[in-house]
Amino acid sequence: MSPSTSSDRAEAGFTLIEVLVALAVVTVSLVAIGSLIATTIRGMRAIDSRLSLIETARAVETALPDRNQLTTGNATGEIGNHRWRIDVAPFLAGDAASQQANPWIPQSVIIQVRSPGGSILQIDTVRVRRRPDR
Repeated sequence: MSPSTSSDRAEAGFTLIEVLVALAVVTVSLVAIGSLIATTIRGMRAIDSRLSLIETARAVETALPDRNQLTTGNATGEIGNHRWRIDVAPFLAGDAASQQANPWIPQSVIIQVRSPGGSILQIDTVRVRRRPDR
């Protein structure tokens, strides 16, 4: 074995600046990955909240009475911490003369669901029912 020279020792390891640069690169990479994970988690929570609202609205819509039993007015309730409200009103469109000749009565149905977090989903639809005199 030959004794090591001073030039061999200078090339043998990392300098302090090289170590600091490597640590900075690792830190920036970890921050970027953490930011990506946080954004993904927020997106998943938003999707979960939206799906929960849609499922509740569908359950409320499915529980609506038959078209001939649906009366004008409103109803409220709660399913799984989601508050819902149904508003049923006459649907006003066109002139009154053509509506009287029609055997069907259109009704506006508005279903509104509010999550515990405060977000709201509203479904506006029209249902028709046969006139009682026909």
